[in-house]
Amino acid sequence: MKRAFINGILLDGTQDMEPLKGRILLTEDDTITAITEKLEDPDGCEVLDLQGGYLCPGLVNLHVHLAGNGTPSAKPRDNAALVRRILSNSLTRAVAYRMVCGFAKQELLSGVTTIRTVGGIGDFDTRCREDAAAGKIPAPRILAANQGISVPGGHMAGSVAVAAKNNAEALAQLAKASAQGVDLVKLMITGGVMDATAKGTPGELKMKPEMVRVVCQQAHKMGYKVAAHTESPEGVKVALENGVDSIEHGAKMDEETIRLYKERGAFLCTTISPALPYALFDLSVSGATEKDQYNGKIVFDGIIESAKTALANDIPVGLGNDVGCPYITQYDFWRELCYFHKYCGVSNRFALHTATLRNAQLAGVGDQTGSLAPGKSADFIVMRRNPLEDLTALRQLEMVVCRGRVIKKPAPKRKKEIDALLDPYLK
Repeated sequence: MKRAFINGILLDGTQDMEPLKGRILLTEDDTITAITEKLEDPDGCEVLDLQGGYLCPGLVNLHVHLAGNGTPSAKPRDNAALVRRILSNSLTRAVAYRMVCGFAKQELLSGVTTIRTVGGIGDFDTRCREDAAAGKIPAPRILAANQGISVPGGHMAGSVAVAAKNNAEALAQLAKASAQGVDLVKLMITGGVMDATAKGTPGELKMKPEMVRVVCQQAHKMGYKVAAHTESPEGVKVALENGVDSIEHGAKMDEETIRLYKERGAFLCTTISPALPYALFDLSVSGATEKDQYNGKIVFDGIIESAKTALANDIPVGLGNDVGCPYITQYDFWRELCYFHKYCGVSNRFALHTATLRNAQLAGVGDQTGSLAPGKSADFIVMRRNPLEDLTALRQLEMVVCRGRVIKKPAPKRKKEIDALLDPYLK
């Protein structure tokens, strides 16, 4: 199928992007074939009139958990027990897999055309990736890690990560993930906000440096990049010293940490969204304890300062929103761009560039997607307003195109109560 997208204003995703008027974007099947000023041969070509809408690359979300929908719980959940029940029989597995596919669809309908999953249930993420690539389900391009590797008592142990008691068990999980066809490996090196047992101790180191090193060495031999959940200065240093390729979340840096990032050639995946509710919501709203709020503020401030320091020192920075955490839904990655602009002081243009071409490059698919250029995948979105002037333009889309498949008037299912709580933090 050949298509011509006319009367759009193009934003190509590059760092210096400017609105381009009077351009026609041509696609054939799943590929952008040309960007031209005149439609020479309209015969056999479906013409889609964008009526002055802004067309930019589809968003790339680097930190996704497809097993969650972001709905907060009034009391703590036993996630490990829940996952055991899900995987206990074929019926519950089938129901859960359909749920995961539904969450992937929500990502797509919100304008995210590529996701990088960093912890999921069983082999659901790679299965979803294959079904999406085959056109069986509507979903973004997926780079999947399946279950991560944690330790007993570690972050997400028993749910979206396997609790490895020793190096041999960690390597066995790596081999299992490889057999499932994963695209990357995820380690849970530190705890998080809710894992902390005392006030002032979020991101406590859980995984021994030796295990980090052994897994990274073997993963690299197998051709995999390693991403690591790290929310403390100590954890970041352990991760970088032992071979991790990307720091997920981050923490305050010193000169040694900056040096380690550069020597390792690692990048930072900034995730402002998940810490914000714990840090800034009133306790009566979040239901968090004073300890959790205090620790949430440490993590929130650390993530923001980490991103600022990285940017100031030419350390690559990508964006993810840790979707699945409380209050972080599968349709609101656009908020992460707004927070990046608000709290880290970057321009709207740089935020959009980061969430498109830069994220694609950091994920290893920059040659396939992330910008509008001939030869790249037909992955783009259309909105009525200019996101370079106001990033909230990304909230309401006119069209989503992913691998050439067109969705007109996409309408993700929104949670009004969550939106109402988060909207004040956009200003």
